[in-house]
Amino acid sequence: MASFTLKVAGNGEFVFTLDADGSTLLRSETYKAKASAVNGIESVRKNSQIDGRYALAESSNGKHYYNLMASNGQVVGTSPMYADEAGRAAAIAKVKAEAESAALADQT
Repeated sequence: MASFTLKVAGNGEFVFTLDADGSTLLRSETYKAKASAVNGIESVRKNSQIDGRYALAESSNGKHYYNLMASNGQVVGTSPMYADEAGRAAAIAKVKAEAESAALADQT
């Protein structure tokens, strides 16, 4: 079962991850305000259900990843690198299935 974890980053700003089965599915940018990070989590919940919000990409070393985009075109989460397209597709399927109802662990 997936869950969001909200933390304070080393620079004092806020960051969240969406994790499932012991691995990270996506990580946010850093936010200056906690309320903005919580809004980012809500954006992931909403946008994770829309196929067109996933921007698929390949790094220069051939690894695959995705960015989850908000309706305004901003990135709300970036995945880790996957060895192949199948790994990335499985992660996206997990996000789509679980992000909307994922619990929030506030570690701030």
